[in-house]
Amino acid sequence: MVLARNTRLGPYEILGPLGAGGMGEVYKARDTRLDRTVAIKILPAAVAADPHRRERFRREARAIATLSHPHICALHDVGDADGVEFLVMEYLPGETLAHRLLRGPLPIAEVVRIGADLAEALDAAHRQGVVHRDLKPSNVMLTAGGATILDFGLATWQRGEDAMSPGLPAAPSTVTQTGMIVGTIQYMAPEQVEGKAADARADIFALGTMLYEMTTGRKAFEGASGASVMAAIVSSTPPPMAAAQPLAPSALDHVVKECLAKDPAARWQSAGDLARELKWIAETTSSSAGASLNGRSKSRIYWSIASALVALATAMLALEYFRQPSVETNRVQLFIPPPEHAAYPSYNQIESPPVVSPDGRQIAFVAHEIGGPDSVWVRSLDSQAARALPGTDGVPASSLEVFWSPDSRSIGFFAGGKLKRIDLSGGPPLVLADAPDARGGTWNQEGIIVFAPNADGPLSRVSATGGPPAPVTKLRAAQSGHRWPIFLPDGRHFLYLSRTSPQFRNSTTDVASLARTPSFAC
Repeated sequence: MVLARNTRLGPYEILGPLGAGGMGEVYKARDTRLDRTVAIKILPAAVAADPHRRERFRREARAIATLSHPHICALHDVGDADGVEFLVMEYLPGETLAHRLLRGPLPIAEVVRIGADLAEALDAAHRQGVVHRDLKPSNVMLTAGGATILDFGLATWQRGEDAMSPGLPAAPSTVTQTGMIVGTIQYMAPEQVEGKAADARADIFALGTMLYEMTTGRKAFEGASGASVMAAIVSSTPPPMAAAQPLAPSALDHVVKECLAKDPAARWQSAGDLARELKWIAETTSSSAGASLNGRSKSRIYWSIASALVALATAMLALEYFRQPSVETNRVQLFIPPPEHAAYPSYNQIESPPVVSPDGRQIAFVAHEIGGPDSVWVRSLDSQAARALPGTDGVPASSLEVFWSPDSRSIGFFAGGKLKRIDLSGGPPLVLADAPDARGGTWNQEGIIVFAPNADGPLSRVSATGGPPAPVTKLRAAQSGHRWPIFLPDGRHFLYLSRTSPQFRNSTTDVASLARTPSFAC
């Protein structure tokens, strides 16, 4: 079943599809009574014909209805229109963790923050006797407010506090009998793979696999087939996270190992304990960057510094002993002429130099074919050939208004009073937001773009996939505009120019964070 735009389900007007899974189709919709955006999950006719799946769908509604937590998707309503059963849930703008992982591992600070959010949400669910049983990256939405758990379609109830009592057996499901495997293989606990009853500690195992994947960019258990993955879950131990991510704290590696213990009794016994441990890691990790440290952390850092100094001294002695005659270096000059049959804008060329891609392999710049409009061009640094990107006509000449995506696969630019993005693999530009008098943009690893939509105003943020923009800075006294943002390497803080007069006298370079709007001058 596919619902067309403007279809009505009672008071809800369908706006478009959001996704689909084995247990339902999800649509973006508008509640015409309250004029708010919601997400509607419907039970397709083919699924509704199966009484077991229909019962799971209704059980999801009952499960969510018992839960109230900022990191669990809220249920607004349930309904039945013309034989179509549906759930009305909170609409969460953002991207799934599965989509984020396509870009590679996450920064350690993000890993522990997301992990703590999810552990707190699981703790709240487990205390109500609800076990999710299908926790995986595609069931986690990343938003500006943190990580949120979705889809309780495979959830099961246990007897209240029994979900938190490891000494008690898991209560049987009313739909899925022991011996039937439910869930997604890569994130299942060993007891689920073996078809045994699972309690809250199965969710903790699943969260451990996600922490491992967020940190390393690799799944904890892999194989050429489903059977080999299940065999790995039951009998294999994943490599230490430090092998793939040297910056992973040893404390985080310990936490994940305990999550992934084969025996449920050897795992963390509550998601609440796991959440507190992850928060402690977050605090000690941030404090090591300059805040006060406890005695144990200080001792570890002192030993690390001492070891590094010894290694450095040894290396310098070895270098001196085996010193080779110095090799004369050559000065390198780079000249980038305009493309054949094209020219740079008529402005001062210093104002529109090429912008190098993050991977260091390509450059993007503004140019035009003789007699044509300015547009965005791309050239590989190992080639003299350049190509114009179709659909980028009308881009302003300043290179500060052309910027790369972190993966070097897309370019953000301004044209026709709009902020747009274009993928180098092809396709038309995507309009992201209004920008009538733009003054620069920047793009971070989380898919967030910070840009100046106007010459005289604060900076805004918007998802690289589109959505409503929101202010991200505030003008202070005597400031007439913020412009030219540039993300710092952590992807959370950014620099920008604060304009204080038309001639830019006394203007400052300020720094701000996505987490908060106050900023300070550099």
